[in-house]
Amino acid sequence: MSTEYSAEVVADLQAMVSAGLARWGLSAQTTITLLNLSENATFRLQDASTGADLVLRVHRLGYSSVAEIQSELAWIDALRTDGIVATAPPVAGVDGQRVQTLASPAGFPAREAVAFEFLSGKEPAQTDDLAYWFRQLGGLTARMHAHARRWPKPSGFVRKRWDFDAMVGPQGYWGSWRAGLGLDAAGEAVIEQALAVIAAKLAVYGNGPERFGLVHADLRLANLLVDGESLRVIDFDDCGLSWFVYDFAAAVSFIEHEPVIPALIEAWTAGYREVAPLDAEDAAMIPIFVMLRRILLTAWIASHAEVPFARELGSAYTAGTVQLARALLAQPA
Repeated sequence: MSTEYSAEVVADLQAMVSAGLARWGLSAQTTITLLNLSENATFRLQDASTGADLVLRVHRLGYSSVAEIQSELAWIDALRTDGIVATAPPVAGVDGQRVQTLASPAGFPAREAVAFEFLSGKEPAQTDDLAYWFRQLGGLTARMHAHARRWPKPSGFVRKRWDFDAMVGPQGYWGSWRAGLGLDAAGEAVIEQALAVIAAKLAVYGNGPERFGLVHADLRLANLLVDGESLRVIDFDDCGLSWFVYDFAAAVSFIEHEPVIPALIEAWTAGYREVAPLDAEDAAMIPIFVMLRRILLTAWIASHAEVPFARELGSAYTAGTVQLARALLAQPA
C-alpha cells in the first residue's frame, strides 16, 4: 500500500500549508480545512481578516511536473478568457508565480501547490435528475473540444497522453490493473480478454485529430458544480491528450455499473450534438471507453489504496469491473 497520505504525511501537509499562507498574502487568522485526499491534497483557506477564500491544491509527489501544471493553467486561462466554461481562476502568489513550491517542516520532499478562487456550487447527486445535467454537460464538453481543436497551444505546452498503453499498459500512469484489490486469476483472464477486444476496436477507430486531442479527462461528478441553473467544472489536473469521447467515460467514473448509464449516454450525446457533430461511429465507441475507464480506475484504486475513497470502493469495485468485462465479451462482435 502507498504511504502517500499516511497520518504523518497528512499532518506535515497541514503544517506545510500553514507555514506557506503568506505566499498568497493570507494572514495567521486563516482557517485551513482539509477538503479531500485523492490524487492530490486539497485545502480550503478562509482568511477572516481579508475575506479571501481560496482552494489550495497540494500536488502528489512525482505525478505532475511544473511544466505540466503551468500548461494546465494556460488552458484554464484560455477557456475562461474565451468564455467556454465557468471554472475557478488560478490565484498567483504575492511573488506573481502561480505554481508555488512548499517546503516540508518535517523534512519530507517539497511539493508544488496552486491556489484557486473558491467556486460556489454543489456536486450533482445521483438522486438528482442526472440526465438533465448530462445533457448540459454534453454541450459544455462539445464547446471545450471545439476550443481545444482551434486553440494555439503556447510554447512549452506539455500534458500527459492518455492512450491505451498509458492507461492499462505495463507502465500505466496509475499502476497495473492486475493489482486490482481482490482480483483472482479467473477475473484477470476476463479483463485481459476484454482489453483485447477494446484494443482491436481502438485500432479500427483510430486516433486522428478529429477524434483525439486535448480533453479534461476527469469530468466525474465530483468535478462538477451545480449552482442554480449553471454547471461549472473544476479540477483540470488530469487534462491531457486522449479521445474526445473519453470525456464521457470519465464523467461516469465509479458509477459505470449503474442502470442509469444508457440514459446518461443518450442525454450527453444529445447535448453534444446541439453544439457540434458527433457521428454514429463516435457514439458507438462510448461504451468501449466506459469499460476502458473502469479498468483504469480499478488500477487507480489499487495504487491509491491509502485514499479513503479508494478504500471504500475496495474489492467490490474490482468484482464489478470483472462483471462488466464479462458483459462486454457477451456482446456480439
